[in-house]
Amino acid sequence: MSTTNPAASDDPALLRIEGPIATITLNRPAAFNSINLAIAERLEQLGREVEANDAVRVLVIEAEGRAFCAGGDLQTIGAAAEAGTVTPVVGELLKHYHAFIETVRRMPKIVLASVHGSAAGAGMGLAFVTDLCIAAEDARFTPAYAKIGVSPDGGSTVGIVDTVGTRRALQIFLSEDSFGAQQAYEWGLVAKVVPAAELKAATRQFAARLAQNPSAAIAGTKSLVYQAATTPTKQQLDAEEHNIVRAMHTEEFRIAVKKFTSKGK
Repeated sequence: MSTTNPAASDDPALLRIEGPIATITLNRPAAFNSINLAIAERLEQLGREVEANDAVRVLVIEAEGRAFCAGGDLQTIGAAAEAGTVTPVVGELLKHYHAFIETVRRMPKIVLASVHGSAAGAGMGLAFVTDLCIAAEDARFTPAYAKIGVSPDGGSTVGIVDTVGTRRALQIFLSEDSFGAQQAYEWGLVAKVVPAAELKAATRQFAARLAQNPSAAIAGTKSLVYQAATTPTKQQLDAEEHNIVRAMHTEEFRIAVKKFTSKGK
């Protein structure tokens, strides 16, 4: 079953759902999918929709046009800086955009970024704050923040520090002009690198493989993995017990175990 938002194609972000896979498409190609208030509000809304949909197991985030996402819309932000209205303007923008990022991290579904072309600033952050990232060979990741005299936002430090550690994160943000998909793969930020022409098909294939996992397995694994680094052992073991017992009450578990235990009989 396929559903598309009853939205015009000039919407800044689009949602489609095909079975257990939802896809959010950044849709400001003329602005290289930079984040302004309109797209931030739309992403927050679509993120909530996907989170509430129990049939969805995997969310793909992809983009229209030549770039994945050029980061924050500097025209909006630059105008606010000139007018002395940075605090309310950026505050409002990040209220909605950060709400979307929180939903991405919290939702009991695997979120897969599919990146082509440029991912800069908050766009790089988006690629790496998701749970997994697949990238075209031609993808370029550009920190961009320090160059314009600011620190990272949009969850950039959440995803990157979690993955590469503090020293590598400082190197990325303060001394890398940009880096390619292969480098990102070597640092563990990207799960798969594929030829640009194959990105769409490879993304669908990866998403379909992830969606084969039952919902309880995805939800439990995601929450456990994210809390593991900061949770005391006893508390983490209790959380493991709670999650596995809850999953063992599902029909999928009963069917799978029956299938497994009857093998070779």
